[in-house]
Amino acid sequence: MPDRDTPPPQAQTELPLFPLGTVLFPGALLPLQLFELRYLQMIGECERQGSGFGVVTLTQGREVHRPGTAAEQFEALGTRVQIERIERPQPGLIMVWCRGVEKFRIEATQQRSDGLWLGRVQALPPEPAVQVPEDLQHLSAQMHEVLTQLSAQPSEVPHWAEAWRLQDCSWLSHRWGELLPLPLQMKYRLFALEQPLLRLELIGDMVAPAERSP
Repeated sequence: MPDRDTPPPQAQTELPLFPLGTVLFPGALLPLQLFELRYLQMIGECERQGSGFGVVTLTQGREVHRPGTAAEQFEALGTRVQIERIERPQPGLIMVWCRGVEKFRIEATQQRSDGLWLGRVQALPPEPAVQVPEDLQHLSAQMHEVLTQLSAQPSEVPHWAEAWRLQDCSWLSHRWGELLPLPLQMKYRLFALEQPLLRLELIGDMVAPAERSP
């Protein structure tokens, strides 16, 4: 008989996939303007089912498909999103605000006749809660200033709806990964790391402590 103390493997689920030229970190807000038929249909299906979709990072191809362009290819890790707001300003155009929820790994993909990618995915376990060490406290302080300024800007949906976990390495490193102007491949490498302290240490190597006046 199987060992009852052994947790069962996480079930795989099917998600519609949205390949984009970006990396979406958990907790980040992603506004989208959609007009391709495949994505208009995807949003309609998500509305009816009360479900979300997955955002994956493009490695080849374009966000908007055009005849004759290279086929879309994307990274194996992505982020499941939940839809927070939908607007339809005119026929054939949908504005969507969605929030990154959790990371997943793609196990298999297929493409529908309308061009929409579907993925059989497995959710990755939540990252462990790790306290921000003393030598990286400047990253917490600087991020607090940045989030305070950005949150004061008007937005249809709050930029960061949850409480700011500035002493949690995972949450803090995700915000830095989200906001730093890094090359796409470097952002994805940070995103793919499974150790939140290591991610934050790498970010600390890129971000100098703010200078203080004497």
